[in-house]
Amino acid sequence: MSVRSMVAWGVLVLALMFAYSIWLYPNLPEQVPTHWNWKGEVDEWSSKPFGAFFLPSMTVILWLVLLVLPWLSPRGFKVEAFRPIYNIIVLMMVVLMAYIHLVALQAALHPKLDMARALMGGILLLFAGIGALLGRVKRNFWVGVRTPWTLASEVVWDRTHRLASRVYTIVGIAGALAILAGVPPTVCLVVFFLVVFVPVVYSLVLYKQLESRGAV
Repeated sequence: MSVRSMVAWGVLVLALMFAYSIWLYPNLPEQVPTHWNWKGEVDEWSSKPFGAFFLPSMTVILWLVLLVLPWLSPRGFKVEAFRPIYNIIVLMMVVLMAYIHLVALQAALHPKLDMARALMGGILLLFAGIGALLGRVKRNFWVGVRTPWTLASEVVWDRTHRLASRVYTIVGIAGALAILAGVPPTVCLVVFFLVVFVPVVYSLVLYKQLESRGAV
């Protein structure tokens, strides 16, 4: 994906987020849920204007930061080597924020909505989508499994990301299907966090193996 396409699609998604808030605003309650605990229960409420426009505004800031990060990259860690993939990941992050915003406003209108299940399903699908791209991500400071060992060795980076690509994609899809099948979101959340650390541990073990052989 080109930078121009990513910017165009990003602007469209952001515009839709604000339009959605404006459309629903007259029907929103005066107090809008803005935070949920791990059980999916509301534990924080905010005013209607804040609840309607905070996430779209934060998404604009996130998007702008992600646009600037490539320029900040030091030599040897530029994202230009995989810029089309980076652009797709940026757009996926914006779409995830839009999805969270959609679900949050629907939860304000429909208090019985299972927020934990809806959010976890969306996050797992994003996880799978990013996983499918990780094998093509080159060394950088912003995207991927960024550990001291992957950043120190291109070999460790490449092999770690090939593993992460397979693991994240499989777990993301399996987790989303499990959510649909009725598995408690808390179970999926625990598995999710455990799996995230598999490539991290692998990168350490691999680096130490290569180091002992003098290969790094």
